[in-house]
Amino acid sequence: MKRIKIADLLSQPEIGKTYVVKGWVRAFRSNRFVQLNDGSTINNLQGVIDFEQFDESILKKITTAAAVGLTGTLIESQGSGQAVELQVTAIEIIGEAHTDDVQRTVMQPKKHSLEFLREQAHLRFRTNTFGAVFRIRHAVSYAIHKFFNDQGFYYIHTPIITGSDAEGAGEMFRVTNLDPINPPLNEDGSVNFKEDFFGKAVNLTVSGQLEGELAALALGQIYTFGPTFRAENSNTSRHLAEFWMIEPEVAFNDITDNMNLAEDMLKYICKYVMDNCAEDLKFLNDREAQEQQTKPQNERNELTLIERLEFVTTNDFKRITYTEAIDVLRNSNHYKKKKFQYDVDWGTDLQSEHERYLVEKEFKRPVIITDYPASFKAFYMRANDGCEPGKETVAAMDILFPGIGEMVGGSQREERLDILKKKCADFGIHEEELWWYLDTRRFGSVPHAGFGLGFERMVMFVTGMSNIRDVIPFPRTPLNAEF
Repeated sequence: MKRIKIADLLSQPEIGKTYVVKGWVRAFRSNRFVQLNDGSTINNLQGVIDFEQFDESILKKITTAAAVGLTGTLIESQGSGQAVELQVTAIEIIGEAHTDDVQRTVMQPKKHSLEFLREQAHLRFRTNTFGAVFRIRHAVSYAIHKFFNDQGFYYIHTPIITGSDAEGAGEMFRVTNLDPINPPLNEDGSVNFKEDFFGKAVNLTVSGQLEGELAALALGQIYTFGPTFRAENSNTSRHLAEFWMIEPEVAFNDITDNMNLAEDMLKYICKYVMDNCAEDLKFLNDREAQEQQTKPQNERNELTLIERLEFVTTNDFKRITYTEAIDVLRNSNHYKKKKFQYDVDWGTDLQSEHERYLVEKEFKRPVIITDYPASFKAFYMRANDGCEPGKETVAAMDILFPGIGEMVGGSQREERLDILKKKCADFGIHEEELWWYLDTRRFGSVPHAGFGLGFERMVMFVTGMSNIRDVIPFPRTPLNAEF
């Protein structure tokens, strides 16, 4: 008989029908009640075993974390906690679990700290929390692809290995096959990268944007969804060395079109998760609510996880300029009472505390900030016309979410060749390094715009997890490349 997934069985149970299920034992009580989970749902299926019908040697192997197959008849449950249960008629021991080893792992049937679970990331998938997180992560990924596909976008794979630094940050991982102990050297003692695999110095990408622009200026509208890498020595709860980015680029779009697209996408993702991950979402919502009770009143979230998702889907995003945001912050009681850790001045980048204040206290809705000072934004962002000297701004945008701060960053791109070349010079970027990028402004240049969504930050928001290391299967952070 063919195996059925537990999620499918529980969604359309047929009393009296015989089923075969396979999964991992979550609990086995009194040699009678076995809780089985196969990862297809957060819910377990209870199997009822008549211990007199089975040899003791079989029953001894039904231990926590063991993989078993159960065949039986579905009946209405006689106990609380489940509507149906499986009256077991046959047992298959697929993979034993060594009891002594289980005791030192996250598969013990008790609550574990998230730090301990990270140390055993190879096993944490089997816990309720991470089963829910990674099922929702899949749903978010699918929702993103579906959104762009339904909008007529083309999915483009951009290079992981690149010779350019799209962000100008300089914090990149070098890729080389040169001998690390005895590399070829130039006469001045520097490494001769002409002898390297690619004939020059290359790195892991920090963004697929520049290559994405090339495709958009032919195909009209594209998006990338791939891994990116930052060699930033940061151990905060919002940073990873390896993470995933979604980066759409659209020809003929301006900054307003860009904001509309991003807002539509974010609302779509949140609604998709609410519509399709109800059980996992409820579990994570309840989990967060329990954790909030252990915190001081002034540190608790004002909204529950589900309320935060509704907060996004039901509110139009507030749109203000950077200059307006600075004015709001400086005129706030929070600023006047010196409650901000960082000062607020025109010309400095907003900190997370400022962003969250605007979203959570001032406007009580997601906020889009536009027209940032050019001084701390990337070279490719379009220069706004008519700016005062010393007050130059660019057509940039950031979207701010409750509990997270910046969720999306984007801009209208600089399509004017002369201005883009000047910006390259101002940023110390040699034209010969980006000749191919500049060429797109030589042959039929058009206004275009795009943005980047950090995938893990989005998953953090929809799952309520407070640390980015808990929403990616195997986190890569400074001094940590385990598994």
